[in-house]
Amino acid sequence: MQKPIVFSDFDGTITLHDTFVELLKAFSPPGLAEELMSQMYAQTLTLRDGVTQLLESIPSDQVLNIIEFSKPHPIRSGFPEFLDFLEARNVPCVVVSGGIRLMVETVLADLKPRLLGLHAVDLDTTGEYFKVNSAHVGDTELMAKVDVMSNYEFDQSIAIGDSITDFKMAMAADLVFARDRLAKYLDEQGKDYVAWNDFFDIRDYLIQHWS
Repeated sequence: MQKPIVFSDFDGTITLHDTFVELLKAFSPPGLAEELMSQMYAQTLTLRDGVTQLLESIPSDQVLNIIEFSKPHPIRSGFPEFLDFLEARNVPCVVVSGGIRLMVETVLADLKPRLLGLHAVDLDTTGEYFKVNSAHVGDTELMAKVDVMSNYEFDQSIAIGDSITDFKMAMAADLVFARDRLAKYLDEQGKDYVAWNDFFDIRDYLIQHWS
């Protein structure tokens, strides 16, 4: 029997908006996020270097403010029901975020126990400014999502994402659900994907796909 697994991005995928970009704009020096994000989207600056520079420009005393900033961010329609669907079929879900663990765990506090794994960027707050600590840093990525995937056993990998941080994960996955910027990057590479708006769309597709 096939053993599928779901790898889902967090910011702009599980959350309705790209919460990490909003955080970087809110807490980094004025204009820096816009400047570096445009370079990362254009792929003239690596995610590893750009995100590190942005996070390490934020004072460590902003931790509590970031937690409060994260709390009201809504999740995308259908995610809890999607987890119900996966659990009924014994299909694990792993969240792999290029954002910070502090934000991901704040937003997903009630749902985290239902995940097989949650991978995100950690922050060292002992100094004046944040220092980045990622267990899966890659050549160009602060969170090398394909490396995370390799730590799990599966016969079919399903990737869900929305932006540049999900590109390599999507290229490596057997089945991809893509929206927004990620869909455009995959169009350029000729990689097949399923377009989606909410997690009900993904659930309904998989019901047919697995039937």
